[in-house]
Amino acid sequence: MWSYTLRRVLAAIPTVFVVITVCYLLLHATPGGPFDSDRKVSAAVLANLQAKYHLDLPLWQQYLLYLKGLLQGDLGASFRYADWSVNDLVAAALPVSLAIGGIAMLVAVVVGVSLGIFAALRQNSMVDHFVMLLGNMGSAVPSFVLGPVLIIIFAIGLKWLPAGGWNDFELRFLVLPIALLTIINVSTIGRVMRGSLIEVMHSNFIRTARAKGLPTRVVVMRHALKPALLPVVSVLGPLAISSITSALVTETVFSLPGLGKLIVNGAGNRDYTLVLGLVVLITVLTVTLNLLVDLAYAWLDPKIRY
Repeated sequence: MWSYTLRRVLAAIPTVFVVITVCYLLLHATPGGPFDSDRKVSAAVLANLQAKYHLDLPLWQQYLLYLKGLLQGDLGASFRYADWSVNDLVAAALPVSLAIGGIAMLVAVVVGVSLGIFAALRQNSMVDHFVMLLGNMGSAVPSFVLGPVLIIIFAIGLKWLPAGGWNDFELRFLVLPIALLTIINVSTIGRVMRGSLIEVMHSNFIRTARAKGLPTRVVVMRHALKPALLPVVSVLGPLAISSITSALVTETVFSLPGLGKLIVNGAGNRDYTLVLGLVVLITVLTVTLNLLVDLAYAWLDPKIRY
C-alpha cells in the first residue's frame, strides 16, 4: 500500500507541472494585460509596473521565475490587489470555502448514504419515493435557482436566518450556504447509494448470507455495505472539489468572501499570478482527493490492492 501511495504521489508531480504550464501559456496568450484599464497611465509608469512584475522579460524567463517562486512556496504578488500577495489572498479566502464546502460534504455523505440505504431496503416505499424525488430535484433545479428560493423562504419569509454575508464564521451565516450545497450533494450521493445497494443485495453472496439465517442488519452492515459504497466513493472526489472550489454560484448568491470571488476577479482583471495560484491550489486538491479515493477503494475492496 505504501509503495502504491508513493507511486501515485510521484505521478501527480508531472500532472501538476503540465496543468501549470498550459494555464500559464493560455493566460499570456489572451489579448490585453493586467494593467489595461479605462484609466490610462503614462508610458513611464507602465514601464515601471512591467519591470516590477518582470513583465518586460521574455516569456520563458517569466515562467522560470514563477516556477522558482512556486517551489519556494511563493505564489507571487497580485497584479491588481495592491500590497497583497496571492498567498495572503488565498489564506483569507480558503478557510471560508473549506468551512462551507467541507461541512456540507460531511453532512451530505452521512445523510445521502443513510437515505440511500433506507430507500434500497424499502424499495417502492414512501422513503424510496422521497429519495428519488430529492435526487431528481437536486439534479434538475440549478443552484442559482435553489439558493434564492432558500433566501425567500428562510430569510425574507420566516426571517430565521440572514440572507447573506459573512460574520467571521458565525453559525447563522453558515446555515443557508451549507444547506444549499448539502441538498445538491445529497441528491447525487443518495441516488448512487440506492442503486448500488439494490444491485449488491441481489448478488449471490448476499443470497448465501440470507440462507444462513443472518438478520438483515448483519447482512447489510457486514456484507453488503462495503461493496455498495464503491460507486459512492468514486463520486466523492468530484463532489468534494465542486463543494470547496467550484461553489461560485453559492458564494455569489450569499455574498461569501471565498475562492469563487477570487476566481472571478482574477480572471476578469487578468491577474495572472492570482489565477495561476488558484489553479495550483485546485490542482493539488484534486490530485490529493483522487489519491484518497483510490486508497479508499483499496480499503473497501481487497482485490483492488493487488
